[in-house]
Amino acid sequence: MKYDFDRDSKRKKRKKLYIRIVIWLIEIVAVIALAYAIINVALEKTSMLGESMEITLSDEDKIVINKLAYMFRDPKRYDIIVFKQSGNEHNYYNIKRVIGLPGEQVQILDGVVYINGEALEEPMVVEEIRIPGLADEKFTLDEDEYFVLGDNRNNSEDSRFANIGNVVKDDIIGKAWIRIKPFDFVNKINMFSKIAEEKPEGEGATSEE
Repeated sequence: MKYDFDRDSKRKKRKKLYIRIVIWLIEIVAVIALAYAIINVALEKTSMLGESMEITLSDEDKIVINKLAYMFRDPKRYDIIVFKQSGNEHNYYNIKRVIGLPGEQVQILDGVVYINGEALEEPMVVEEIRIPGLADEKFTLDEDEYFVLGDNRNNSEDSRFANIGNVVKDDIIGKAWIRIKPFDFVNKINMFSKIAEEKPEGEGATSEE
């Protein structure tokens, strides 16, 4: 009986083709799943509402939120965070800058923020605070609380006021990551280090040590 080598060869080729098709389909599904996860889990787009973060962010600026930023680390001082308060019926997000960290003592005295009794030298352009609000007296943040302020210090509802208060970590949606237009990384906007780079030599630019 003569063995049909041609038929066996064709069968092997078909099998390899089927395997390649299956692998190709799996790769497509994986790419779609990854894209879905990035868009719906890792990132989210929102808009800045109001002028509380001027001059850093303006009203209606489109912001991309990095929702995984604090999965493996805690917010740092000067991070700009996006949060939603527990029990708040409003469907919009708040965007403010982290100033006080968990366990720290906070006070605003003579227009200046004090952390643990020392005046905070902030690396961004902000006005002297006229209304200290709840921070008029010293208080200590709980282990899951953050004290946040808007960069537009005299036109911002933030942790100085009871309707916002201190932000608990569970209410933080993520880190304000990218401003879409004009494009920039949010953490680089209105920081002295960047301002110094952009100013021509001799204009008295200030840089962060």
